[in-house]
Amino acid sequence: MPMDMPVSRRPSRRLRVAGWLVLVLSFPTWAGAALDTSYAVQASATVQASPPQITISWTTGPLSSGATGYAVSRKDAGATVWTPLINLPAISTSYVDTNVTVGRLYEYQIVRQSPLLTGYGYLASGIDLPVVDSRGKVILVVDSSIAGALTAEIAQLISDLTGDGWTVARRDVGRGDAPAAVREVIRGAYNEDPANARAVLLLGHVPVAKSGNLDVDGHGGRPLPADVFYGDMAGTWTDANGDGVFDQNQIPSDVGLMVGRVDFADMPSFGSETDLLRRYLGKDHDFRQAIRRVTPRALVGDRFGDFGGEAFAASGFRTFSAVLGPGRITAANVEDISPADQRWISLLTANDWLWVYGAGAGSNTSIGGLGLHGLYFDVWSTDLVNQGARGTFYLLFGSWLLDWSQPDNIMRAALAAPDYGLTAAFSGRPHLFFQHMAMGETAGFGIRLSQNNTTLYTNQVNLQTRGIHIALLGDPTLRMHVVAPPGGLSVTTGGGSPQLSWTASPDADTGYHVYRATSDAGPFTRITDSPVTATTFTDLSAPAGTFTYMVRAVRHEVSGGGTYFNQSQGAFIAASSTNPTPSPTPSPAPSPSPSPSPSPSPGGGGMAAPNGGGGGGATSPWMSAALILLVLLRVRLRRSER
Repeated sequence: MPMDMPVSRRPSRRLRVAGWLVLVLSFPTWAGAALDTSYAVQASATVQASPPQITISWTTGPLSSGATGYAVSRKDAGATVWTPLINLPAISTSYVDTNVTVGRLYEYQIVRQSPLLTGYGYLASGIDLPVVDSRGKVILVVDSSIAGALTAEIAQLISDLTGDGWTVARRDVGRGDAPAAVREVIRGAYNEDPANARAVLLLGHVPVAKSGNLDVDGHGGRPLPADVFYGDMAGTWTDANGDGVFDQNQIPSDVGLMVGRVDFADMPSFGSETDLLRRYLGKDHDFRQAIRRVTPRALVGDRFGDFGGEAFAASGFRTFSAVLGPGRITAANVEDISPADQRWISLLTANDWLWVYGAGAGSNTSIGGLGLHGLYFDVWSTDLVNQGARGTFYLLFGSWLLDWSQPDNIMRAALAAPDYGLTAAFSGRPHLFFQHMAMGETAGFGIRLSQNNTTLYTNQVNLQTRGIHIALLGDPTLRMHVVAPPGGLSVTTGGGSPQLSWTASPDADTGYHVYRATSDAGPFTRITDSPVTATTFTDLSAPAGTFTYMVRAVRHEVSGGGTYFNQSQGAFIAASSTNPTPSPTPSPAPSPSPSPSPSPSPGGGGMAAPNGGGGGGATSPWMSAALILLVLLRVRLRRSER
């Protein structure tokens, strides 16, 4: 069924009326749109470590859902089958799972049972999940035509990726290259390290692969952009008639690499492509470094409502509760008579939002019912940029939106806003699932999970699963929770061992981890067994040589899914060590044990014990002092004997 108006930046009145006549009877009022919450179980979790337990809570949903009970299931991360835990009566709003282990990730499915409809909720949850030291390899594919003008910004991006645990493999390609050739470039980088390759970031106008003859929005089959092509390392993609469009409507194999695209080509209403890319990379950096902090809340604007059980906006309600926790979702007023200040675009520009969902009758450059323009209250792509939309992670839905390669496309416009806008995806056919971001996963993890999903995660009606159109615009390596890094990192080399010091991060409630690498490109190895709480560290275990050090602040993160230890971007510095290569220390001659010395503070420079992350197996300063005293004592005795 069509969901829009014909393609045009500002469609003519005649065409708009024709398109809307198809939908006018199925368009709900603002009150009717609340039905979407019946199809989404809005769940969240709270946890405790001792004794370990996870408490899952949810809202009961509107009375119209007619719930008769709730079925709760669980699975381990990565498993493909749900294990039933319990069936609960309709009045239930929580369940306590005590069969859990600290440091382990679990997934939950909560199904609201009803003779009228079925609601689904999903959680990724855990208790004190450990820090992630390495996130794997990201293949950065750069459009060579913009590389020179953005040299500094790309270098900053690579540094930021490295500072979040990624190893970066950069490849430059021409915007006129064939998509198949670009895929082979990516495959080559993938094959160098298939065990660790995780992601692809397309920067600039990397060639757009198109595939299929797919009718997602009710406007007829047509080829659609298929960035998933660049993440599928195992599937066979064919072009039977040689027209440059691949034949597949569905992804031919499970996607191995999460893919995201930052591309502002053919956006004539918003300035130069290079300037838009530069602005986006600046926003990306500021978000990662916690320079621009965003309030953890979500905005939903939905003009479609139930829509025969598809309930497109349920994907927003379901995800936002799971990642943010309860009470953080605001529903915009989409009723025709709603005051201007209650509309989606007004709320979107008045406040900052970590998550945003918007659905309505669409064109390439507009969404109906969410704005202030004309008889149909359109929001235009130009509104998002010119009025300074303040969403961060967008989920959008409406006809024509999914062909994001078109000029001034509204999904790409969300990323072109001046200060906000980092990712956007088309969610509703199919529903997308990003609940793992609550526990520190990336936006790309959610899009790859959704691309590979058929029925493991679902909605009452979930059409177009595994479609080649499922894509992420924006940086796929971004995470939802950011921690301010330490500042002012400096180094001295007194005594031959690099001595690091830094200024405290305001977010480091757990301490800091220190990493070392032989190159500023990594890979980095953590040399602290546990977080150091001081703002100094001496690397007594460093062999002779020159190294790059990275220091990351650690925060105990509390989210809608549970708790985990989160790390900031890294602060870097180069240093040299003149220490000899560590070797086994010979046992000293028997001597009286020295008096116990005070325990050093964790991470307190050279005072840290080896198991506390400071020594790395080298002889402690206290042992060295004892040996020196013993030698001096023997010298005195020999002199006195003479």
